[in-house]
Amino acid sequence: MSSSDIFTSEVLGTMLLVLLGGGVCAAVNLKRSKAFEAGWVAVAFGWGFAVLTGAYVAQSSGAHLNPAVTLALAIKGDTPWGDVPVYMGSELLGAMIGAVLVWLAYYSQFQVTLRELKPAETDTGKTKPPNPGPVHGVFFTSPEVRKPLLNFLTEVIATFVLIIAILTQGLVKDADGSVGLGRMGALITALVVVGIGLSLGGPTGYAINPVRDLGPRIIHAVLPLPNKGGSDWSYAWVPVVGPLVGAAIAAGIYNLAWG
Repeated sequence: MSSSDIFTSEVLGTMLLVLLGGGVCAAVNLKRSKAFEAGWVAVAFGWGFAVLTGAYVAQSSGAHLNPAVTLALAIKGDTPWGDVPVYMGSELLGAMIGAVLVWLAYYSQFQVTLRELKPAETDTGKTKPPNPGPVHGVFFTSPEVRKPLLNFLTEVIATFVLIIAILTQGLVKDADGSVGLGRMGALITALVVVGIGLSLGGPTGYAINPVRDLGPRIIHAVLPLPNKGGSDWSYAWVPVVGPLVGAAIAAGIYNLAWG
């Protein structure tokens, strides 16, 4: 597969992943959205359908859509290491484009939500800047309890589940000798993502994908959003490094057990 084929497929697939995934976060978090306050179950299923859509569109490149997946497949030996930078760069670009499209699709809701924010009053009677947390949740993940090492561990565990579920699809053999789940693989992976969201997403918002967090975080930093607050760069390493470590562990265990 040529680098241009990988680039086109992964940019488009990851763009759709972030557009639909970030879109459900916007739908649930932003005022004047018809899905406002629809809840965590809607978010979990929305991200699952986002993975399903992106994976079907990006089938020609293997539908990595995630540097953690790319790293795991390279360690397993299915993806040449020389292609890894192309995959990861394409995934980051696609995620950034997807975040811009979410902003455009929900432009009015962003404006209403952010302009209605008011400074909060402290116990001492002083005021502090308004909390743009709901808008932050559209672009990037944030922990409910900020304990970076524990948050990092949560991302490692959640991504381990995702990657080991993807890698072991190749162990399935049909009677005709074919290997893997074929077209069903994308659906199974999407359902795994839903399960991770419901079971392990509570502590950190389950990035489980470095570019799903980093790409939109970069876009948040440059967009002209009123009262948007900072982009929380001090936490940004957790949803980037955690998934990569989880993926490496999963791939290492796969190679030891079945390689």
